[in-house]
Amino acid sequence: MATTRSTARGSAVRASLASVRDAHDLFVAGRVDGSYLESISLPRLVTESWQRSLATGVDPDRGPGEAAAAKRLTELRSSHPLAGALPVIRRLLVDHATDSGALVGVAAADGALLWVEGDAGAGRKAATMNFVPGADWSEQAVGTNAPGTALALDREVQIRGSEHFCRLVRPWSCTAVPLHDPLTGVPLGSLDLTGGAAVASAQTLALVRATAVAVEHFIALNYPSQDHRHGDTEPRLTVLGADRPVLYRADGQRAHRLSGRHAEILALLLRHPEGLSADHLAMLLDENDLDVVTIRAEMSRLRRIVGGELIGSRPYRLLEQVGSDMGDVFAALRAGDVAGAMDSYSGQLLPRSAAPAIGRLRLELSASLRGAVLAGGDLHLLRRWLDLPEARDDRAGWQALREHPSAGTVMRSEARGHLIALDSDLA
Repeated sequence: MATTRSTARGSAVRASLASVRDAHDLFVAGRVDGSYLESISLPRLVTESWQRSLATGVDPDRGPGEAAAAKRLTELRSSHPLAGALPVIRRLLVDHATDSGALVGVAAADGALLWVEGDAGAGRKAATMNFVPGADWSEQAVGTNAPGTALALDREVQIRGSEHFCRLVRPWSCTAVPLHDPLTGVPLGSLDLTGGAAVASAQTLALVRATAVAVEHFIALNYPSQDHRHGDTEPRLTVLGADRPVLYRADGQRAHRLSGRHAEILALLLRHPEGLSADHLAMLLDENDLDVVTIRAEMSRLRRIVGGELIGSRPYRLLEQVGSDMGDVFAALRAGDVAGAMDSYSGQLLPRSAAPAIGRLRLELSASLRGAVLAGGDLHLLRRWLDLPEARDDRAGWQALREHPSAGTVMRSEARGHLIALDSDLA
């Protein structure tokens, strides 16, 4: 009787997997859409991931790209915050996987596999689909897979067999949990267990989740944050100059180092206190319009990092008063305090950002400050402006310095030499 029930359950599982494979084949061929996938009770997480994978051009018949060269992989590993936590991962997870046909993968925040350890036989089989250190297993590169999709959604994920987007990965199942810096909330990577069907169980998820918690606790105890603590009574964002953008919380106890995208979003929310819809935000961040699903996933990650109490939704907006170095410059200029504006201006707004709305805001801030300095006629402020990298080619500014009545002989000579060099470059 027990054998009969077991056989029946096995047949049901195989039928389910077969229907998922059929649905995948129809979907990637363009013969069905997302509504059909929902009708066959495919998990929404998988349905949405397949749609993202197809939209970004992932080839379902190819695996990840070539692994990183040994030298580059060594550099990635040695500089990564998770390197010190490897003994914890090995003790709690790898030791259990060694003789169980499973592999433990540790990925960086961009989806690159840093370490893959566990059962030797499973490792040889996994190498045929390039599940090896240095390979890119981000969702954008491989499509739906646990370590990459966990990073894309910033949540724990289980992917079973045919739920993978790439056909090459169908023989495997996997469970992954994202890892974060426990003090700043910044994503560090993901922890993954890959193997047979048993790997995608509730017990496995509990084990990987517990290991992730232990890793984050280890990092908190052994690598305390060196961030400067800001003492203001309101959250404060720094987005000017070449340093990495930071959000200082009002309690003075947390400082969140931000990715470029998260800094862009916060800067735009500061300039739009009325709030922004996902569609509007996508248009401001990319002229080709980012996918709304991508925006929502990015906002979910940002809210997890800085706290849901700071950012509201529908529309996305700041729920607290947030100060910023950018705001200080604008406020000083509105008050006619050009010296104060120069004191607050440590460089261009998010200079590495290519987002069109940030580019316009960067130009507005820089041009407003430049105009105020040139119009004011203060020699000291003019000199400070011209010392900024963005003013090296400011011909009108150097001309104003050369002709300034209070400029001494040395300063005039410097301005004259700079103008000659500029004219020579233009010629």
